[in-house]
Amino acid sequence: MIFRWFESLIDAFKEPVDSMPPKSVWRFYVFYLRQVWPVFAAAIVVGFGVALVEVSLFGFIGRIVDMAKGAPGKAFFQAHGHELLWMGFVALVLRPLFISVHDLLVNQAVVPNLTNRIRWQNHRYVIRQSLGFFQNDYAGRIANRIMQTGASLRESAVQIVDAIWYVAIYTGSAIVMFAQADMWLAAPLVVWLFAYIGTLYVFIPRTRERSWLASEARSKLMGRIVDGYSNVLTLKLFAHTQREEAYVAEAMEEQTQKLRRMTRLTTAMDATITTLNGFLIVGTSALAVWLWSEGRVTVGAIALSTGLVIRINNMSGWIMWVVNGIFENVGTVQDGITTISQPRTVQDREGAMPLEVVAGEVHFEDIHFHYGKQGGVIAGLNLSVRPGEKIGLVGPSGAGKSTLVNVLLRLYDLEGGRIRIDGTDISQITQESLRSQIGVVTQDTSLLHRSVRDNLLYGRPDASEGQLWEAVRKARADEFIPNLIDGEGRRGLDAHVGERGVKLSGGQRQRIAIARVLLKDAPILVLDEATSALDSEVEAAIQESLELLMEGKTVIAIAHRLSTIARMDRLVVMDKGLVVETGTHGELIAHDGLYARLWQRQTGGFVAADDALV
Repeated sequence: MIFRWFESLIDAFKEPVDSMPPKSVWRFYVFYLRQVWPVFAAAIVVGFGVALVEVSLFGFIGRIVDMAKGAPGKAFFQAHGHELLWMGFVALVLRPLFISVHDLLVNQAVVPNLTNRIRWQNHRYVIRQSLGFFQNDYAGRIANRIMQTGASLRESAVQIVDAIWYVAIYTGSAIVMFAQADMWLAAPLVVWLFAYIGTLYVFIPRTRERSWLASEARSKLMGRIVDGYSNVLTLKLFAHTQREEAYVAEAMEEQTQKLRRMTRLTTAMDATITTLNGFLIVGTSALAVWLWSEGRVTVGAIALSTGLVIRINNMSGWIMWVVNGIFENVGTVQDGITTISQPRTVQDREGAMPLEVVAGEVHFEDIHFHYGKQGGVIAGLNLSVRPGEKIGLVGPSGAGKSTLVNVLLRLYDLEGGRIRIDGTDISQITQESLRSQIGVVTQDTSLLHRSVRDNLLYGRPDASEGQLWEAVRKARADEFIPNLIDGEGRRGLDAHVGERGVKLSGGQRQRIAIARVLLKDAPILVLDEATSALDSEVEAAIQESLELLMEGKTVIAIAHRLSTIARMDRLVVMDKGLVVETGTHGELIAHDGLYARLWQRQTGGFVAADDALV
């Protein structure tokens, strides 16, 4: 089928070159259009044909008027039959053919496929950005720029191709045809052309700049709106609907003002070109009539020139809107580049190999990390975790416990020192393989807005139904999953959990997260306040499952509730980014240092050290 053939010309999911897209607007366009240059080359050739056929129709009108002055009746068709047949062939066959091929190239090949290829490649690049990249921007604004950039680049590229030929062919052909009738007849068009180009030269750069500012304001507005929707529970709990409205209204006012500044230019440019077009129509028509009255041109020349300048008048208005649209889209692309074309701060090194964990030994060697600040967080920390050892990280808030886990997972790169797993520096291995060998249950568990099954399969995509339910039972999640039902009637494992899992309680989310890590069965396990969302009864119920999960694994557990990690092989006490104490629960109590003070503060002296281990 012809539609499918044209639709197959561009693969929307072609794998991109894994490099940062250019920061320059021009190079950014070239980067993506070069991938589909044969289709655009064909569109340019066909566009030339469409413009040439359109102009020829006006030449036919003038020619028919002149021919009609000659032999009347049957003699007319005998004398001009072949020429009339050619005109009919151009109008009935060539014109529909060129326009149809042009539309097939644009609507079937370019519009759906190029748009989504740009979005796909941009998404693939951005999704591999570091955690800090996403923490420093609105998720809504990032998504908005990904979506808008693909559509705007494609639309402006198609508009440029069409505009080039219509301007070149219409004005060029008109000047030639006018000059053939009389050189003076082309004078108004030449003057108009220079004035038209001058108008575009004055207005277009300003339109581009203001379009970019308007697009930037629109992305900011989108980010604030999505941020409010994503945190609607907080908004309602604190009864700040009006405050949120004011926050969005501020961004909307900014976007409105910047859009007004852009549309003022559009109106001024429209008025200027409309005035120029009036002079073109009146000047050309008056000059054609005067030249005819002097016997220097034919009646056909009057019909040709008048019809063509009216068409040029309409075309110039179209060109103005196209050019305005082009630079509005260029402004949107420029806005998108500010997010998309950012270097990745955490990247796999060239030739990085996958990690294979045999024993699970972890070494932190003189590591430094400050989140890009001058100091603080972690400075010169050393820590060794033996294969299969289970350690608990303890310390006051801000001691660097979660940061230690973040750098172990290479969510951030170290600023100094190194981390080795089984003797291999983690900076030399691929991020994907590193994280595949580490199971993590975090304090703030957020689930994907998909089914319970999809969330569990993140732990092991090829898991069977039996393996899923085994993990669910071990995490004690079988108590509630069979009873789940979403708004569309899906039940159990097929029920959707809502954005970030909002349809579930904190304890339910945590148990699904634990089941997911049970399913993953990675050799190194990180528990970052893994049971913080569970009440004491539920925590006690799954404690046996957690112990099964930890069996045979190297475990790093963070907990503020010290009773949950008192049974660990070793406790590591951190303060101000350094290890200040290490030992078992009993040894640290006897040492009477920071750990003992934290224990005393939590228990109020009512729980003896030995009782905590019962």
